[in-house]
Amino acid sequence: MKESKTCTADVAILFGVTERTIQQLAKDGIIPVKKKRPYEFDLYEAAQEYIRYLSEKVQGRERKTSGTVESEKLRAETDFKRSKADMAALQLKELEGKMHRSEDVEAMTNDLVYSIRSMLLALPGRLAMDIVEASNANEASAMIRKECHAILNELSKYTYDPNEYQRRVRDRAGWNKIMEDEADEES
Repeated sequence: MKESKTCTADVAILFGVTERTIQQLAKDGIIPVKKKRPYEFDLYEAAQEYIRYLSEKVQGRERKTSGTVESEKLRAETDFKRSKADMAALQLKELEGKMHRSEDVEAMTNDLVYSIRSMLLALPGRLAMDIVEASNANEASAMIRKECHAILNELSKYTYDPNEYQRRVRDRAGWNKIMEDEADEES
């Protein structure tokens, strides 16, 4: 049979569907395409494949190409739901205090560093008068060492406070405000 190249509009009229449907059938590989941009079809071959596709569809044996599209859609939905569940699990771990966000750890570390900084900056002011009254360098050195040990001793008492992390999580989620409002309503 003679090959006859036909455009999307002609095939759509012949099949009784929209041009968009023809484009989708071509994209899904249901009807063969001779040229992609703009679509051109071998009318005889396209008609045969479309009839075969409709027959299989009526018999419940739709081609794997459309099934592949459906399975990809289902897989994407499953991946999305799994990602959502993973996010919820991470949020739960954070609320339980089993995991901390990096910005919370950074903020808590910064607080500790600023505390150390303020102790060290206060050191000269606390020691100035005592050092001036020291009778020799060894005595001055002992006073400085004693104050440094006091600062280090104070820092050694620093402990991990899970309640502080939980407070930060509740603040970020806006729960502390809700809890305060509920407490105010109860009063």
